[in-house]
Amino acid sequence: MPKRKNTFSSWPRRLAQRAVHAGWAWAQRTGSVTAEHPGRFRFGAMGTGTRLAFPLGTVFGEPWIRIGSHCIVGEQVTLTAGLMPGLDLGAEPILRIGDGVVLGRGSHVIADTTVTIGSDCYFGPYVYVTSTNHSYDDPHEPIGKQWPRMEPVEIGPGCWIGTGAVILPGARVGRNVVVAAGAVVRGEVPDHSVVAGAPARVVRRWTPDEGWQPPLRTPPPVPLPDDVTPDQLRALSRLDEESVARLAELDEAELDAHGAARLAEMEPGA
Repeated sequence: MPKRKNTFSSWPRRLAQRAVHAGWAWAQRTGSVTAEHPGRFRFGAMGTGTRLAFPLGTVFGEPWIRIGSHCIVGEQVTLTAGLMPGLDLGAEPILRIGDGVVLGRGSHVIADTTVTIGSDCYFGPYVYVTSTNHSYDDPHEPIGKQWPRMEPVEIGPGCWIGTGAVILPGARVGRNVVVAAGAVVRGEVPDHSVVAGAPARVVRRWTPDEGWQPPLRTPPPVPLPDDVTPDQLRALSRLDEESVARLAELDEAELDAHGAARLAEMEPGA
């Protein structure tokens, strides 16, 4: 059988692809929302260094939404205050987001009543936080037509909320809590705990007297020393196996006194 003729030769196709990608990158840069370039949005407050990535999800009730400084809001994130657009929600903010918060792609924060997210919280993709839930008190009325229940939600500072987690109305999540991926959280969650499951239950907790219980199964990661420079890290990435073995034989005093020089000497070709 005859081969189908390709209507695009290789170079026009590559050129078109580059143009599409360049245009999309321009749209992402231009369409993102910041305090300096809010576009049509008029948030109650937005701190310096905060950016809402383009394309945005559904956003309304902005005058009652306050976002802190240096936050990252991923693509397709929904932020809403009130049941619907155009409502007067009073003088106080409904949705408060602290400084340094990261909201992962596709997450939803639905604040029909007060929702507070503390500083330095990190959300994975597709997290769902809501202050409203359906009710089914009347067995004869369709559930979707019954008036919903609303309760405030509070997420303490320093939390990690895993991918696909759901935070239900009335939840009170403490400080530095890990919420496992896919967990469904309701009620009180104590500080310094790990919760998992649906409904979420505490599976690990830290206390000053006992530390982590059950004990952690792996040692904590060792952070880089404060005096390590980017040049030294780049030099390490270029070392071969023999040089790494030689470096491992150095004692701590040698590393402190001559670390940078040793790294330079061990670079391949030096």
